[in-house]
Amino acid sequence: MIFTAVLMPAPEGGFTALNPETGSTSEGETVEQALANLREATELFVEEFPLPVQGRTLLTTFELAAHA
Repeated sequence: MIFTAVLMPAPEGGFTALNPETGSTSEGETVEQALANLREATELFVEEFPLPVQGRTLLTTFELAAHA
């Protein structure tokens, strides 16, 4: 199965990683560590709560106007 990973810089340093399909989150000091930790968290989630096979996730961005 292919899952989505969203990585965001953490305020305290390192990265927070999120898998939107399961809601799993994790952290790591590097991108690689954050992804490895997210993979482990997602594997544990899917073992407990199997997911039905679905289509691929569409990931895009959008912009909001800045307020002064």
